[in-house]
Amino acid sequence: MLSRNESARQRWGGHHQALDHWLEERQEMLIRYCQMAGLPPYDKGAKGLPSSKDIQAFCEVLVDYVSTGHFEIYEHLLSAADIEDDDVRKVTMQIYPLITVTTERVLNFNDKYAETDTKAPLRDFDNDLSALGEALEIRMELEDSLLKSLEDRSALAES
Repeated sequence: MLSRNESARQRWGGHHQALDHWLEERQEMLIRYCQMAGLPPYDKGAKGLPSSKDIQAFCEVLVDYVSTGHFEIYEHLLSAADIEDDDVRKVTMQIYPLITVTTERVLNFNDKYAETDTKAPLRDFDNDLSALGEALEIRMELEDSLLKSLEDRSALAES
């Protein structure tokens, strides 16, 4: 996931200030996810479940990333694109609803864990975090497909 985001930053970074900020948020979210999941390069010394403070911080970054995508990036991209273009409309109609499904998964994770404390049972945390990772991978693939489809239509131009 980290390499996917780095590729996205190299390809679309610098096109628009809000897009750059969003890609930075995505990077921070991915780093925190890898730390929480004990994935490389953060797998050394990872023992047990993360602290409630770490979970809360991750949830904040996660929701910021998703919110920025929905309320800033997607709206900008779609309004900047020529919506009369059949290809753009087709891609949008296919991708956006699928991204929304991943948003629901993110929000469900946040609702379950954002306000957790260390005394609360976290028996499902590893499974929920793994399922979230799968949803995030799908989401980033969809986001990158959306960016790619709009790239040639100057929707990524600085505005």
